[in-house]
Amino acid sequence: MHEEHRLTELGSGVRVVTESMDSVRSAALGFWIGTGSGFEDADRAGLSHLLEHMLFRGTARYGSLEIDQIFDGMGAEINAGTGKETTSVYSRVLDVHLERAFDVMADMVWRPRIADEDLAQEREIVLEEIAMYEDDPQDRVFDVLGEAVFGDHPLGRAIIGTREVVAGTPASEMKAFHAARYTAQNVVVAAAGSVDHDRLVELVQATIGDPAPSGPPPTPLAIPDAAVARRRFLAKETEQYHVALGAPGIARDDERRFALRILDTVLGGTSSSRLFQEVREQRGLAYSVYSFTGSYAGTGQIGLYLGTRPDNVGTALEVVGTELDKLLADGITAEELDRARDHVKGRVVLSLESTTSRMNRLGSSVLADMPVLTVDEVVERIDAVTLEDVSALARELYAPQRLSAAGIGGDESVFRGALEPVAPGLAEAA
Repeated sequence: MHEEHRLTELGSGVRVVTESMDSVRSAALGFWIGTGSGFEDADRAGLSHLLEHMLFRGTARYGSLEIDQIFDGMGAEINAGTGKETTSVYSRVLDVHLERAFDVMADMVWRPRIADEDLAQEREIVLEEIAMYEDDPQDRVFDVLGEAVFGDHPLGRAIIGTREVVAGTPASEMKAFHAARYTAQNVVVAAAGSVDHDRLVELVQATIGDPAPSGPPPTPLAIPDAAVARRRFLAKETEQYHVALGAPGIARDDERRFALRILDTVLGGTSSSRLFQEVREQRGLAYSVYSFTGSYAGTGQIGLYLGTRPDNVGTALEVVGTELDKLLADGITAEELDRARDHVKGRVVLSLESTTSRMNRLGSSVLADMPVLTVDEVVERIDAVTLEDVSALARELYAPQRLSAAGIGGDESVFRGALEPVAPGLAEAA
């Protein structure tokens, strides 16, 4: 499998990274920008997400409808996403259309129009998106958990932002926000598939030129040193109680991230995992139950989620508490380690058959100043994970006193009463 990547940094600061795949006739192209909700203070909460929407409102050269028509005409889609620390604009096209796609996407990223009338309309769309999000407890509970884990830090805030900021930010401030965040040194252009690296570098150079040096990219706010376990509950009439437990995790450059993937796989990351088998398959206490991880600059997050009917909340969390106790006391078995290793390696290799997955890996890694590991290097690190590595990480990250809890449902007392078996003392926490 050919996987050698090439990386070029232009004088402007833009980084261009590509990976050629000889067997395909398509290319995935993405622009990765170092801005997200983790860089926003409360007065700007949601501007990265709102700006992502505004990119699709058009440029001086391309109207909004024209952008859609161009990509429709190429048999492609263009999309974007905003995260805690990144914004990305991406598409997958036939190789013969790559230059055309680049031309449109580059104009959107570096030269969006951001007109008053367009902003007014897009505000309404985002406000509807916020309303939809607030109606979805299965999604919203993760932001309630983020607030419990990170407190007032931006990492604990919803990416989508607040109504007040979205409704009250004028076009002039959006333009200033764009100028400060979408700088040359804060953008990575990534492509994978049937792509010529040198030609893409030429396109980037011709598009952005040699802009004057700008200020440094924004940096995330400092992470609080002490992790304080908190309980958060949102009262809402729902058929299920949506419960999430979590704590600070490890940073994205922490070498223990490979052990964490093994731990997450065994605990709740697959259908054969402990939580899925015990909570759902053996006892029928939930339809959806799983564990998850996230990693950022300087910190991360671990957690688990389940949704269950009111009369099952206590029993379900008791089972979760029992499974966490076993994990902390005994670690995982050699058989689980072998199976999880094979699972993680399989996921890595299978994902690299996708041009989009390869482009995502390139863009996110380079933007975060992380090494782009080869498949062999990733496999080597996964194979090096030991039982003690996983056990030590589990004891550190899932210690009961570290766990914060979030819940959405009809009665907070039901939620509080169910917490004692899994996080002793948290029922009385502030």
